[in-house]
Amino acid sequence: MAAMDPPAEERPSARWALHTEDLTVSYGDRPALWDIDLNIPPGVLAGVIGPNGAGKSTLLKAVLGLVPLSAGHVRLFGRRYREQRQRVGYVPQRSSVDWDFPTTAVDVVTMGLYGQLGWLRWPGRRERDQALRALEEVGMETLADRQISELSGGQQQRVFIARALVQQPDILLLDEPMAGVDATTERSIIEILGRLRDEGRTIILVHHDLQTVQRYFDWLVFLNVRVIAAGPIDSVYTARNLRRAYGGQVALLDEGGRPTEASDDAGAAD
Repeated sequence: MAAMDPPAEERPSARWALHTEDLTVSYGDRPALWDIDLNIPPGVLAGVIGPNGAGKSTLLKAVLGLVPLSAGHVRLFGRRYREQRQRVGYVPQRSSVDWDFPTTAVDVVTMGLYGQLGWLRWPGRRERDQALRALEEVGMETLADRQISELSGGQQQRVFIARALVQQPDILLLDEPMAGVDATTERSIIEILGRLRDEGRTIILVHHDLQTVQRYFDWLVFLNVRVIAAGPIDSVYTARNLRRAYGGQVALLDEGGRPTEASDDAGAAD
């Protein structure tokens, strides 16, 4: 008699917030991700970095089932995404959102609860209160009734973070949340994400600014179609991995964003 598979919580992948194995995604004949084996533990603030076209956004979409997989699988806390949907929050790129849609900030956040309400129940006072508390978490409660199109880019981004937070996710995926926001808003966003990490949530975000990598993250994924390196930032943020990911001469930066010397012998965990 064939042995039965162990329950999901007893499988090796259950120890990881995100586990992918042999993950491959192609657009036509071009692979966007190739044979991705990746493990990210719970309770970290993880950055995904790499050059343009490296597949960073595609990785998040693959985790969420938004693009078809050519091969491999994804597990969140040991289970498929469709079984963990309620535990996952997602903030897409600002450029993918229609900001002219006539709705208020609080209504946008309330939309994050639709998956819990189902199609037959309309949001009421309780849901509005939840949305207002999420807006308060990101410092936007005073603009709750403002039209989303009237907000600045940074304010819009905070509203979408609040929409993800209102779901009380255990894992939060963000696609370049710092893009197009000012320095003050960027600091505010990273403080929010750091607080969520300290509460035990897992935060995974696509990032592009190498000057802030060491200040922002405790876990790092170098991606360029394949995983170049992944692990604790002190282990993988090396000159060698930067060159492998970006090509050519890329300077390793210290926590102040200044170029620094580094040994190419530093460890890396793929």
